[in-house]
Amino acid sequence: MSARLKLTRPGDDAIRTAMNRALTALTAVFQALGDGAHTLNLVAERTDDAFVTARTDLSIGMEPLRLAVLDQDAFCFFRMLLVFALEGSTMRSAVLVATTSAEPDPRACGWSVRNGWLHPMDTAELQAAVIPCPDVSAVLREVYPAPVLPQSPDAELEDPHA
Repeated sequence: MSARLKLTRPGDDAIRTAMNRALTALTAVFQALGDGAHTLNLVAERTDDAFVTARTDLSIGMEPLRLAVLDQDAFCFFRMLLVFALEGSTMRSAVLVATTSAEPDPRACGWSVRNGWLHPMDTAELQAAVIPCPDVSAVLREVYPAPVLPQSPDAELEDPHA
């Protein structure tokens, strides 16, 4: 019989701090992506070796400022997974990839979660992650460097597990 690792629930204060950080991070991501239709994919590896994924589709307008979420439940699940990825005690790693619908080809950038924040991914690593498998009909995405996301001074980015 295999011993399955058990997840330990983080404390309420850690979750509350991570929720604030997630809202700050999402605001920064939305501003970095700018106008257009976007798909956000989040893949996280939990400490019990399970992978969890979330996807949300949205439309952003900067003038006037607007955010349209296509599926509220999908967005809520995405946001919840981001909270736990940023909190970190139940996640080993997480990656967020943003694809922007653009003509003639969609564009993609990505961030990895480290020390409670989103950090730009290496473009070569991202290109390898988004390239379609051989013989699979999928849209090619142009990869570009993700912008560094500003961190709020009150975001409490100290690693709670250090």
